[in-house]
Amino acid sequence: MTDMRKFAFLALFATLSSMCAAALPQSSADDPVVMTVNGLPVLRSEFEYSYNKNNSEGVIDKKTIDEYVELFINYKLKVAAALDEKLDTLTSFKNEFATYRDQQIRPAMVTDDDLLAEAHSIYENTVRQIGPDGLIQAAHILIRVPQQASADELANAKVRIDSIYTALKAGADFSELATRLSQDPGSARNGGLLPWAQRGQLVKEFETAAYALKDGEMSPVVESPFGYHIILMKGHKMMEPFEFHKENILKFIEQRGIRERIIDQKLDSLVRQSEGAQTRDGILVAKAEELSAKDADLKYLIQEYHDGLLLYEVSNRTVWEKAAQDEAGLAQYFKKHKKDYAWNEPRFKGMSYHVKEQADVKAVKDCVKKLPFAQWADALRKSFNNDSIIRIRVEKGLFKQGDNALVDREVFKKDTTVTALKDYPIDAVYGKVLKKGPEDYTDVRGLVTADYQDMLERQWVAELRRKYTVNVNQDVLRTVNNH
Repeated sequence: MTDMRKFAFLALFATLSSMCAAALPQSSADDPVVMTVNGLPVLRSEFEYSYNKNNSEGVIDKKTIDEYVELFINYKLKVAAALDEKLDTLTSFKNEFATYRDQQIRPAMVTDDDLLAEAHSIYENTVRQIGPDGLIQAAHILIRVPQQASADELANAKVRIDSIYTALKAGADFSELATRLSQDPGSARNGGLLPWAQRGQLVKEFETAAYALKDGEMSPVVESPFGYHIILMKGHKMMEPFEFHKENILKFIEQRGIRERIIDQKLDSLVRQSEGAQTRDGILVAKAEELSAKDADLKYLIQEYHDGLLLYEVSNRTVWEKAAQDEAGLAQYFKKHKKDYAWNEPRFKGMSYHVKEQADVKAVKDCVKKLPFAQWADALRKSFNNDSIIRIRVEKGLFKQGDNALVDREVFKKDTTVTALKDYPIDAVYGKVLKKGPEDYTDVRGLVTADYQDMLERQWVAELRRKYTVNVNQDVLRTVNNH
């Protein structure tokens, strides 16, 4: 993409019901006008931004400044045509452009102080939730008991947990037994150790027993909805000071999308404070103007997207979609330039197919032999594969040697191995050999469409060059990237 006039950029920022007035770019001794297109000035800084971005390191087809001028002018002419057609007033355009604009501008609505205030709020809420009892870290050994456990299952689980408890009381290592015997695989990998927790995060029976323990103390067997536990208290603590958690809370804000919520809240607050004088969109417009005045790269980046959307829409209407749907135009173009699509080796226009029964070999041919090539697939589908039984497998197209083994063997008489298709043992081909070139534009539709689009593009640009006035200041042009 390249760039667009400041007035168009500002106009896009108006509300959907009206458009705001915008000033033309102002030249200065430090940033003179390098050209005018349809009466609109282009500053040297804008041209430099576009040229440098599109001719940076890694670009294969780099252009000289003189070469790029012509491409840049063509781009500006197309955007001028889009503006004349009022494509920038389409709701779809406005919505898509506003979405991109907001992606660039919204982050600037939040300051470091805003994020810090949110981090303090999260911290203080967490401290309140933890409450005076603080945090605990426990380790446990669990023997699970199914919810609908039988009496035997309950008894067996109780025997196992009691034997573990007896071993622990006799001096066995808690971490070792938890790793080997606990049926909580997540904590067993860490010797039974659980994360720090606060009240309300653990099942009631476990929490009551755990909070009653002192550091280093082990509980008797505790029953919970999960089964039987033995709990070892590893430690108690209160929440560390804010600075201890500050960086992690700020990362949490970014990872959970809380920044976006802060932005929305701030925008809503500013709207309320204005008592209806401002809207969210208007606030973002003002912010965009403020940032663009300070950062030319941001201004031109947003203009670039604005112009790119317009260019896509006007090019699609005038060239791409028009060419792709203009069947008569494609046929006429092909007829006039048929020799350009000649080939050095023949092609087979037809199909290779595989059937279950010999009678279907002729039935397939009879089905399509009087139909245009483009209708073959639909006819075969309706005649042979229109129910749950797939009678034939078909590959249809324009084949050169090497494209299809069956075509190579049957049509081009090559000594080629054809892999049998499971459940479709009978192979056949049907079609014609085109020796010199395609017989119809549909045979090479992609190539013809691309060439037809190129022709329409050249005609369009020539028309735009006649319609709009372009003046290039050669003296200023010579100073591009050299001032």
